[in-house]
Amino acid sequence: MKKSSSVLIASLIAAAALVACGKKEDAAPAVVTPPPAPVTEPAAPPAAAPAPSADPAATAPSPAASSALDAANAATEAAKKNEAPKQ
Repeated sequence: MKKSSSVLIASLIAAAALVACGKKEDAAPAVVTPPPAPVTEPAAPPAAAPAPSADPAATAPSPAASSALDAANAATEAAKKNEAPKQ
């Protein structure tokens, strides 16, 4: 009984020594919040846009743009169907 109590006391002292000499954790760095952004006045509304032209040629895409758009649409449809695009 005397041996078990002495082992118990020795282990308690060893545990207390380990706890006392243990590495202390560094405190987490403080979170720094940035100052609020300054309030600015809204910009003036932009000038009125010019009226759209009634000329259909002004709004029609060029032939090169039309063919590029057609090729892109064909590739998109082919990809939807998991097929190779036809060029």
